[in-house]
Amino acid sequence: MDKFSLLVGNDINNISPGISWSDLLTNIKAKYQLAGLENGQKPFPMLYEEIFLNAIKMQQLNERELKTYISDSVSQIKQNEIHQLIRSLPTKNIITTNYEFSLEGSASKLNTSLVRETTYSVFRRHETADKTFWHIHGDCDNPSSINLGYEHYCGQLQKMRDYVVNGTNYTSDTVFKASLIKRLKQKNDLRLQSWIDLFFTQDIHILGLSLDFVEIDLWWLLTYRARNKFYRKSDFIQNKLFYYTTKKWHQIAVDKMQLLKANDVEIVVIDESDKTKYYKKILKEINKRYQ
Repeated sequence: MDKFSLLVGNDINNISPGISWSDLLTNIKAKYQLAGLENGQKPFPMLYEEIFLNAIKMQQLNERELKTYISDSVSQIKQNEIHQLIRSLPTKNIITTNYEFSLEGSASKLNTSLVRETTYSVFRRHETADKTFWHIHGDCDNPSSINLGYEHYCGQLQKMRDYVVNGTNYTSDTVFKASLIKRLKQKNDLRLQSWIDLFFTQDIHILGLSLDFVEIDLWWLLTYRARNKFYRKSDFIQNKLFYYTTKKWHQIAVDKMQLLKANDVEIVVIDESDKTKYYKKILKEINKRYQ
C-alpha cells in the first residue's frame, strides 16, 4: 500500500455531467456583472484576480463570498466510475488538486491534518477507512482554502518552500521544525506528515492534470526535487515520477513534455481518445507496474 501515490487532477471530473470550469467562469462574471471581461490568453489565476478586483470596486465583494459560491458550484460534481476505480488501487495516499470530495466517494472522511490550516494546504488531509486524501489546493469544506488567485498561489508556494527548505515555525509539537530536505539527508524524522514528503519518498503517478505553467507551486516542487537529485547529487532521492497523457496532447504540448522530462518526470503516452477508456487504461498500467 505504500509503494506509490497518485496525483489526480480535475479532468477525471469531466466524465461526469455537470458544470465545467468555462461554465463556472461565465456564471461568476454574470453574477457580479462582469460579462464584458475577456478570458483571452489570460492565465487563470490572473483572470480570477481581475474578476475579484473588479467586483470589489463595484460591489465591495468579500472574497470569502466569491470562494463560497465557487465551492458550492464544484460541490455539485458527482463521482463517476473512474473515481471508484481510483479508490480500488492498492495505494494509501491520493493527492489531488480538486476541491470537492468525489474521490472520497460516499465514505465518511475525517480531517486528520497535523495543522488546522485555514488558507494554505501543506498538511491538509482527509482520511477514510483505508485511504488518505491530500487536497493540496484547498477543499470545499473550507472555502477560504480554495487556491485560485495569484496571491493565493504565491502564498502557498511560500509555505511549501519553508517546509521543504527552511523549516517550519508552527507552534504545534507534532510538526517537525527541521526542513524536509535536512531530514531526508540525515534520514531522521521521516514520518509522513505532508503530501510534499511523498514527492521525495514514493513513486508518484500524475493523471488528469494538465499541469499548466501557472501551477507555480507544483512546477517549483518538481524543479527543486530535480535540482537536488542531479545538481546536488542527493542520493536519497530514489523515487520515480510518471505523467500520463494522450497521444494527441503529447504531440501538441511538446514544450511541456520537454520540461517534464528535464525535471525527471517520465512521460507515459496512452493512445486512446475516449476519456473513460483512457483513464481505465492508465489505472490498468499503474496496477500492472506494481504486481
